[in-house]
Amino acid sequence: MRKFFMSLPVRLVIGVAIGIGLGVAANETWMNLVVTVQYVLNQLIVFCVPLIILGFIAPAITQLGQNATRLFGLAVTIAYLSSVGAALFSMAAGYGLLPHLSVASEVEGLKELPEVVFQLDIPQIMPVMSALVFSMMLGLAAAWTNAAAISDILEEFRQIVLKIVTKIVIPILPFYIALTFCALSYEGTITRQLPVFLQVVLIVILGHYLWLALLYAIGGLYSGGNPLQVVKNYGPAYLTAVGTMSSAATLGIALKCAKKSVPPLRSDMADFGIPLFANIHLCGSVLTEVFFVMTVSVILYGHLPSVETMVLFCLLLGIFAVGAPGVPGGTVMASLGLITGILGFDEMGTALMLTIFALQDSFGTACNVTGDGALTMILTGYVKRRNIS
Repeated sequence: MRKFFMSLPVRLVIGVAIGIGLGVAANETWMNLVVTVQYVLNQLIVFCVPLIILGFIAPAITQLGQNATRLFGLAVTIAYLSSVGAALFSMAAGYGLLPHLSVASEVEGLKELPEVVFQLDIPQIMPVMSALVFSMMLGLAAAWTNAAAISDILEEFRQIVLKIVTKIVIPILPFYIALTFCALSYEGTITRQLPVFLQVVLIVILGHYLWLALLYAIGGLYSGGNPLQVVKNYGPAYLTAVGTMSSAATLGIALKCAKKSVPPLRSDMADFGIPLFANIHLCGSVLTEVFFVMTVSVILYGHLPSVETMVLFCLLLGIFAVGAPGVPGGTVMASLGLITGILGFDEMGTALMLTIFALQDSFGTACNVTGDGALTMILTGYVKRRNIS
């Protein structure tokens, strides 16, 4: 029984429940402490993200040797295709469902969270995208030059970062999630906005599951492995993503879940694919954003965008998703130029889009993270078919 309650999924669920309960009963003085501690923990988690990327992607690339370039190209390609496919799927659902729904705007009246008492800023050693590009360049260059000494150093660094993840990042996540849900409960996002949350978000979540089922079916067929052997281990990563609303903050848990899925995943493909896909594969966020921009268009402007406009928006959104940061709201923030430029949203439309997107951002992130396992299955199938060691 003690082992059950100490397991990560149970601790995450307990954190969510405690956070919601405390948020309902909390006063402003208590929330000053909550938002301050949450801020500090978030700074610590975000600080570790570039270290995780450097510690896993670069050594994984060096181990791939001369095959590193084509595997990286394959990873980017399947991530883009997954995001665009999810966007087009969501677009079709929007045209089919939204004309039959009674969607109303009910996003006002939330409490404001108090200010952070003090800001303990912990700057990252480099931005996430810089870490991603640097780790890829370092790994590729080391593989091309057969730099044995650098490869050994990178492998030792990977072991160090793994200890940081298991001894620091993972233990503090339940507390961070509890504080996040406490804040959401206090401001009313979970309680007061429940009707509009359920009406639109349930449709989107169903879309997430359908898209994940398709991705894992493709991954299983291509790799020859059983996708259920991967999905069954992704519960902690899914719950963590729901709580943190960040692919970057969930990276440590996602790596742990992927390692439990060996086989059918291959260990080196997990080290290479999971940190990479956490930053370039945002299928759930893209699927959500497409459905929501169509919803906002109906709410504010009384009509759906044209098919031609939406197809262009989906194709470009897939590119923006590859470069979007894996942080809360990263996809929609990166694509605001598309929302205003292609769809013609004004300031009110943009504000409503940001608000509604924030109400479900956690579920989109959970879909992103879980979908990374399916794409890693495809990478595993690719190296197996070509006997890449």
